[in-house]
Amino acid sequence: MFNVKEKYSFLLQVIPKVLQILLNVSLIFLAAILSFLLVNELLVFSQLIIVRKAIDYKLFLESILIYFLYFEFITMIVKYFKDDYHFPIRYFIYVSITAMTRLIIVEHNNPIDTLLYTVVILILIIGYFIMNLTPYERPDSRWFFKQ
Repeated sequence: MFNVKEKYSFLLQVIPKVLQILLNVSLIFLAAILSFLLVNELLVFSQLIIVRKAIDYKLFLESILIYFLYFEFITMIVKYFKDDYHFPIRYFIYVSITAMTRLIIVEHNNPIDTLLYTVVILILIIGYFIMNLTPYERPDSRWFFKQ
């Protein structure tokens, strides 16, 4: 068994590096696509304000929230590279709350669904609150289990 590990040690070191490079290139490509969509949404948003005199508030709010979703995803990708290849969970919660808010604004025909969406937002906010109460670093396990 030890001989097999020595034999494939080079391969075991190369595979994670190759996969990390593939992930990084994919995220850069995704960030470029999201940036294009962000600018496109900004143009749609400005067209709604300048060209149309009668503003459809539902379409207006939907456009703003889509813009923020793109913005939050791009911010999350930037944060991934700044934090040594780590996605903070709070950004996923931000994106989820914004997406659920957009869903409530766009799809509010069924009251039960709207109530369920608001319960999901409440659960996300409670999760975010609990996450901020706990320390970032896990406590030493010797503190829990005295030896």
